[in-house]
Amino acid sequence: MSLLWAASLAAQAPQAAQPPAAGALAPDTVVATVEGRKFTYGDFEKLIHLLPAQAQQNFLRDRKGFLQQIALMMRLTSEAEKAKLDQQSPYKEQLETSRMNILANARIAEKINSFPVAAEEQQKYYEANKDRYHQVRIKVLYVAFSATPPPASAAKKSLSEPEAKAKIEKLLAEARGGADFVKLIKANSDDAASAAKDGDFGVIHKTDNIPDAIKNVVFALKPGQISEPVRQPNGYYLFRAEEVTAQSYAEVKDQIFNELKQEKFKQWLDGVRAGLEVKIENEEFLKEAPAAPSLGAPAAR
Repeated sequence: MSLLWAASLAAQAPQAAQPPAAGALAPDTVVATVEGRKFTYGDFEKLIHLLPAQAQQNFLRDRKGFLQQIALMMRLTSEAEKAKLDQQSPYKEQLETSRMNILANARIAEKINSFPVAAEEQQKYYEANKDRYHQVRIKVLYVAFSATPPPASAAKKSLSEPEAKAKIEKLLAEARGGADFVKLIKANSDDAASAAKDGDFGVIHKTDNIPDAIKNVVFALKPGQISEPVRQPNGYYLFRAEEVTAQSYAEVKDQIFNELKQEKFKQWLDGVRAGLEVKIENEEFLKEAPAAPSLGAPAAR
């Protein structure tokens, strides 16, 4: 039975006061009769856990309402089956697809959970891949540029790309010449958030989702070293490495555990894919379909 519709209705249910806890009911305790079927506390727990968190809270506040929703779904399902809707298109195909999707995901979850990952395996992976766990705490100075001239009413003149490049190269020369980098940031950086924190941008890890152009530059820096200007779509950056360290094994062991699980799963899934049997019987099927007629244009007869 699908509870998606019930969950949708639950999200709109009025917020009632939390009732007293039902107590430590045994799973086989019958709590109601729903459409002629004995409904146990175990049934209730299984179904409630299928719902989104908000829907769970709503139904826990109104347990009778939950049972009424279940009864409604059971009644409508029974009527649909009597009308043989489950044997008609597109419902038949939707049911088959849902079953296939649920079982495929169940198999994936079962397989992922079955892969053992020993602590020794995690430690060995860490030692062999220490470079992955380097991290750099940085400060940043950002000079923005714009491809279009600002309106005359703009409070601050936008720089063109050549102007921004010239400015950041001048600031780099000043910083490398001994000027206080933090003062340069406060006076010139267009990244207000980091400028308010003396340029602090936080810690960057090699696994972070940041552009490779930035990552490659940052992880080549030594402590105290300032990068060459790094161009990005809307401006130039200067990065200074404040501290270069490596995450400890204790910090990343859970991450490694999941990565090793995923790698073993990928190998298994690749093996499954390699054994799939798909034989194209009609090459016309693979050809590009003709373009659909545009809206308003008469379809070809």
